[in-house]
This record gives sequence, C-alpha cells and structure tokens, in this order.
Amino acid sequence: MTKAERSAYIADRLEELYPETPIPLDHRDPYTLLIAVLLSAQCTDARVNTVTPALFELADNPAAMAKVPVESIREIIKPCGLSPRKSSAISELSKILVDRHGGEVPADFEALEALPGVGHKTASVVMSQAFGVPAFPVDTHIHRLAQRWKLTSGKNVEQTERDLKRAFPERLWNKLHLQIIFYGREHCTALGCDGTVCEICRTLFPDRSKAVKTRK
Repeated sequence: MTKAERSAYIADRLEELYPETPIPLDHRDPYTLLIAVLLSAQCTDARVNTVTPALFELADNPAAMAKVPVESIREIIKPCGLSPRKSSAISELSKILVDRHGGEVPADFEALEALPGVGHKTASVVMSQAFGVPAFPVDTHIHRLAQRWKLTSGKNVEQTERDLKRAFPERLWNKLHLQIIFYGREHCTALGCDGTVCEICRTLFPDRSKAVKTRK
C-alpha cells in the first residue's frame, strides 16, 4: 500500500470501529475541559475524572478558581501527580483568564499557549474539542501508532503532527485524533502490539516480521 492508501484505509476502518467519539475527559465547558486536559499530563483520563468532580465543586470557573488557595487546589489534585506544578498553573491561568480575557477561555492558539501549564497539545485539544477548530493533538498513543503505520518518521511529536495533518483531510482531524487514541488504548497498545499484532498493523503490513521500535 502507498501512504495515501494506508491513510484512507485507517480513516475508514477507525470510522467503522468508532463512529462516536466522546471526549474521554469529563467536562462541562471550555474552562473545565482546559483544566481536565492540563491535569491529564502524565496521568490517565480515568484518574483525572475521579479528581475533577471535587475540584469543580470547589470552583468551576476562572473567577471562582482564582480565589482558591493554591494549597487547596493541590490537595485535591494530588492523585494526578505533579500537583505542585499543576496547582500553581491552574491558579495562575485562572487569574490571567479573569484579568486579560474577561473570565473566558480564548479560542486562540497563541493566547492559550501563553497560559501557565498549557502547551501546544493542550491548546490543540481545547481548540478542537471546545471550539471545533481543526487541530491534530498528538499524545503518546498517536505518536506510537503513526510510526507503526508509517505515517511519520517519528522524530518528535511536532513532526508527527505535521505529517498526520498532511496525511488526512482537515475535516477528519478533530474526530480522527480521538479515534486513533481509542484504537491505541484498545488494540494497538504499547505492550500488546509491536506493529505486527493488531488488525490494522497486520492489514497494512502483512509481511512485517520485526517489531517497530517507537521513537520518542
């Protein structure tokens, strides 16, 4: 198969497997999504979803969160890890949203990435899922599968994002990035598949005999 043929097959098969793509992080609006995505760094979505109810009961908007002591935020989010850094970021970004953005999450990549604790991936998730702006957030699952499926050289996540945007139509990006994540968690896992086991890997590369080593 050519790269274009592989991309078309992947898009079609993932649409069959995952016609619905609910966002794995529980949230109610752009702000609660932003906080949930920030908390998900080096933490599972399932664990984030056990932490956010208590956090959002305490404060579920920038104005309210800006008034909460950092230590109170930290105590609630400890199970997510990196709590000193994350709690400080949540407090500071909430204050910035109040002071500079009228208490609203901006639908703007540059403004989002200027917020404490918000990198390009987090901004991409918020832009795509909260505001419907085409984006292709790349997490560890997507980075791994894109290499196994030979859609990228895998030098880094930035290169993977650029390559995936070239490989798939823009209209598919927002849904497809979730579909790839779902497939990576369920079938093409880090340990359960090495590029030769799961359905899509075997279909794309029936003659592949050696494991694909993921480049970080």
